[in-house]
Amino acid sequence: MDKYKRIFVIVLDSLGIGAMPDSPRFGDDGVDTLGHILEKMGTIEIPNLKKLGLLNLHTAGNMEAEKEPVGRYMRLGETSNGKDTMTGHWEMMGIRTQKPFQTFTDTGFPQELIEELEKRCGKKVIGNKSASGTEIIEELGEEEINTGAMIVYTSADSVLQICGNEETFDLDNLYRCCEIAREITMKDEWRVGRVIARPYIGKKKGEFKRTSNRHDYALKPSGRTVLNALKEGGLDVIGVGKINDIFCGEGITQTHHSDSSVHGMEQTIAICKEEFHGLCFVNLVDFDALWGHRRNVEGYAQEIEKFDRNLGVLLEELREDDLLILTADHGNDPTYTGTDHTREYVPFVAYSKRMEKGGALENEDTFAVIGASVAENFDISMPEGTVGKSVLSKLV
Repeated sequence: MDKYKRIFVIVLDSLGIGAMPDSPRFGDDGVDTLGHILEKMGTIEIPNLKKLGLLNLHTAGNMEAEKEPVGRYMRLGETSNGKDTMTGHWEMMGIRTQKPFQTFTDTGFPQELIEELEKRCGKKVIGNKSASGTEIIEELGEEEINTGAMIVYTSADSVLQICGNEETFDLDNLYRCCEIAREITMKDEWRVGRVIARPYIGKKKGEFKRTSNRHDYALKPSGRTVLNALKEGGLDVIGVGKINDIFCGEGITQTHHSDSSVHGMEQTIAICKEEFHGLCFVNLVDFDALWGHRRNVEGYAQEIEKFDRNLGVLLEELREDDLLILTADHGNDPTYTGTDHTREYVPFVAYSKRMEKGGALENEDTFAVIGASVAENFDISMPEGTVGKSVLSKLV
């Protein structure tokens, strides 16, 4: 019989817990997302995360560790060569990425790529630089509306993003252009991790607002993951948030689009009340997208507090044969320079009502212990070529 009938893996997107030894190679010397937030804020209200042991794993500011934590916790290093969303999530499910995705932060996209995109989409490209999504809409939104052009931009991450006004561009046309961009950027020299449709509404500066109709066009995983094995084994694999986009639907049996991280937790709580057998895999993106990239410490702290409140509800709903794992996919230190993700260790905090006691586990050097533990729980073999060892025996 399965040790746990259901496992919930919740990714607090970008909640890193300190620099790895190789962080300077990524330009990230001394980064610490959670630690620096706590230092700047002094205290934040996270009683449920504290109870599970997060602050025993990593604390700062005026926060204190929990005397009797109920969860098991450790620090995970990243073995892949990267610090982006896809690399982190793929590693959780067994894929070690050695060739990093291309970034175009400093130069914008090559002229050859832009010309091909313009020709095939039938639209002139404006922008073509690294920028904040909200700022570039303010800068170029009126021009896009008035001329019929399309705003193309990137960031410090491996992405090509296209903005389109829902009233003048049309969502279907925006998605069509993103599909073309995805095809074009399959070339090795232009290989970005994701193409993202960024729709917005409004008619003039000061009124523009991005909508929840974002859509990610990610590369398919470079090999079979634990998700594929679970699905092939007849288990439920429920994706919440952008999980389905990150894995291009590979191994997913049911998906739920989230409008926000709060909404994602509400969906997870609702799923917890339903019957299923397998994995519920959740990504909560607002930590990263709204606060980390914008270097907003206070907003990030408030987002953690919002999560903690819903975490309290989820903990009440968990059944005796449920296992909860909280983690992150990379860092995004809101006190650091630039707007890029940061190369950091991530937390692993696990809890079940079955656990006899909480406490520290020995740190691991790969996120892939998560997928390996899920696979062992359901008696599923890890796909060939994947990495990671299970720590399931320690989660009791």
